[in-house]
Amino acid sequence: MIANASSVGYDTRSDLLRLLLPRITTLTFSIVAVTLSVNSAKIGICADSWSVPNIVLILADDLGWADLGVQGSKYYETPSIDRLAAQGMRLTSFHNCQNCTPTRAALISGQYAPRTGVYTVGGINRFAWQTRPLRPVDNVVDLPLDKITIAQALKTAGYTTAMFGKWHIGQQGEYHPSQRGFDEAIVSMGKHFDFATSPQTEYPAGQYLADFLTDRAVDFIERHQDRPFFLYLPHFAVHTPLDAKPERIDRFRAKPSVDGHRNPTYAAMIASLDDSVGRVLAALDARKLADRTVVIFSSDNGGVGGYAREGLGKENNDITDNAPLRSGKGSLYEGGTRVPFLVRWPGVIQPGSTCDVPAIHVDVYPTLLEIAGAQPSTDYALDGESLVPLLRNAGGELKREAIYQHFPGYLGMGQDQWRTTPVGLIHAGPWKLMEFFEDGRLELYNLRDDLGETRNLATDMPEKAAELHAKLVAWRQAIGAPMPTPNPGDMQSAAKAKVGKKAKAKAGRQP
Repeated sequence: MIANASSVGYDTRSDLLRLLLPRITTLTFSIVAVTLSVNSAKIGICADSWSVPNIVLILADDLGWADLGVQGSKYYETPSIDRLAAQGMRLTSFHNCQNCTPTRAALISGQYAPRTGVYTVGGINRFAWQTRPLRPVDNVVDLPLDKITIAQALKTAGYTTAMFGKWHIGQQGEYHPSQRGFDEAIVSMGKHFDFATSPQTEYPAGQYLADFLTDRAVDFIERHQDRPFFLYLPHFAVHTPLDAKPERIDRFRAKPSVDGHRNPTYAAMIASLDDSVGRVLAALDARKLADRTVVIFSSDNGGVGGYAREGLGKENNDITDNAPLRSGKGSLYEGGTRVPFLVRWPGVIQPGSTCDVPAIHVDVYPTLLEIAGAQPSTDYALDGESLVPLLRNAGGELKREAIYQHFPGYLGMGQDQWRTTPVGLIHAGPWKLMEFFEDGRLELYNLRDDLGETRNLATDMPEKAAELHAKLVAWRQAIGAPMPTPNPGDMQSAAKAKVGKKAKAKAGRQP
């Protein structure tokens, strides 16, 4: 209510208007500002783009947990990655899937495999499951188009996005990363020299793929240094075929092997990967972007090694060694899923810190959203939890009780040898319980005391095994995880006979 002008000492209405006009203007601007802020929050746009950091996610391919200097290797040389770790945090209990495609689907979608249907590489007939008791769940090879990718979410939040490297969750048409939220995208995998790209891109004859991808990444940084960007750099290195620059191989040939790390070509590939990380960090430094850029480095699954100790194949099948972890790529023991995970976030992370809280691929999506100040879509399920509380305080905790894996298929290794059979697992604190679906066998490990998973405690601690198994079953039911189905006996017998005949014929041809 406004009093009469004369009663409060104003001679005219115009005097009163002159007094109130500045206050009305200020109030109007405040209302507009609040309205814009609310609307921006609804659609995920950051009102102040300079308040959020750039994000760089570098993903190696088949790099083992122990394949870095900072992770304990005395043979491989990784000075740039080691320096990144010294400037940031190592999450020492971070897990991805047992092989590459499902990891990439989980990272990009923020969802566990039962929601995406992506459990492995290719179709179920890659390996002779017909000789086994169960029929695998059919596998989805392209990330379904109804999934909101992390690139789409960050682009909505105002980020410029780019991806250069191995995509592996849909190469063609609508599934190509250029159609999944990346402003720029070049896909390449399969060869380290004379490689193909999608879209077709020119490069100097004889160029190494890791160098080509790094050139594109550095160029992207140079062109987009004036606004927030998300750069995803998933290398094809150090995946087979083993192929490296000759001069790098020569350097490691003269170096004595240490702890199962002995392959000079593989070491040379790791060195080129390290060069890539160094060049990206140097590009950020040169443009004074390092202090406002979060850099993450990881690998898609465990290293190709540790099989000989499991009685799988021959010792020369082991390209590297994941010790002290058990087994390697393709297995759901720790050597197949536990990977390096390094994060540098200047001003937030304590340099040189470590954190041993169990974390997993689906945590990356909500972590990047929180870093970007963006909100997740209210009608899209995210299965992970932001790791930002751990990045701010290495001794912190997360709200959830456990992480999970579900693999309803087979991954073979030679005739009638298996890196894994259908299995599910729960990892809660130091405890890990594995349930093998063929016979219902349970394996329980205390990873704090037995990182190499050498002592199965399921029989000694039946109550703990039952407690964790009940939680694993409840999680499967809640997420709708499909289970493998019985393989008809006649099909299994016929398949085994067929495999046996092939083995005898092959043996008869040998001198």
